[in-house]
Amino acid sequence: MYILSAIKRVPEEIKQSFLEKFGDVEFAFCHGIEEAEQHLPKADVFLTYGEDLTNERIEKAENLRWIMVLSAGMDRMPFKKIEEQNILVTNVRGIHAKPMAEYAISMLLQVSRNAKTLWQRERDHKWDRRVPMTELNHQTLVCLGTGAIAQETARLAKAFQMKTIGVSRSGSDQPHFDEVYTVEEFDRALSHADYCVAVLPSTPETSYMLQKQHFKMMAEHAVFLNMGRGDLVKSKAVLEAVREGFIAHAVLDVFEEEPLPEDHPFWEEENVTVTPHLSGISPQYLPRAFEVFERNLTAYLSNEAMENVIDPKRGY
Repeated sequence: MYILSAIKRVPEEIKQSFLEKFGDVEFAFCHGIEEAEQHLPKADVFLTYGEDLTNERIEKAENLRWIMVLSAGMDRMPFKKIEEQNILVTNVRGIHAKPMAEYAISMLLQVSRNAKTLWQRERDHKWDRRVPMTELNHQTLVCLGTGAIAQETARLAKAFQMKTIGVSRSGSDQPHFDEVYTVEEFDRALSHADYCVAVLPSTPETSYMLQKQHFKMMAEHAVFLNMGRGDLVKSKAVLEAVREGFIAHAVLDVFEEEPLPEDHPFWEEENVTVTPHLSGISPQYLPRAFEVFERNLTAYLSNEAMENVIDPKRGY
């Protein structure tokens, strides 16, 4: 078996561990797709972040049987061609849970404790004890999505005695959620939100699922945070919702266009917090991702069930 990796900067200790544990497997650790592309025709397994795959590269990889995507987002994958060639796809869904949940709670705390105003007062050397303060305690958190990231966010929210509501396709019970609504009950869930955190993937079903009128269903003091995918809602709809007072604040880590243009109005909007798509960044990212790959490789070689298998028709 020939395993080709296009993952840049894989730590040497990880490479060495795989070479020792899987002695009968040939590995090629390349620094990006440009270096890896020449080896694609030989590859049985390909490690990638997903965005470097094209129809042409899939065709070139004539022996490819399994793509291991070291990312959770799959929206740039050429799934039609992958399905045509009957290639197995798995990803590392779930490894973002801890850093992204910590990001979400940190951002909700910053808004509730008015951190942006406090930082401005500090820069101005102004002692102002009238800056409004609120609490997360006993507020309601609505998570759009109930997967690993949403579950970890809900778990942390419980430390603040928050009520947690999830929204998913099935509406089935999930850990750390007091209630779970179906997508068809989306409007009802939003009406309860003091804080709404979106962690949905980009799929045909979720693309622009959130419209301007949905913000009207939320309380005027509500805070919206999107750390899923930028095409959940149009930027214009979020901006208008904030400016027209439908919600109090929006925290955005993902956008329709990335990087966010320097002249975008989000940068100057007082009640919008912009972060550059970094909620999932962690020094533990690659070690956790390769732990998933190791478990899956062990299962693959033993012809056992693998984790995080992707349905190419759904894209997740």
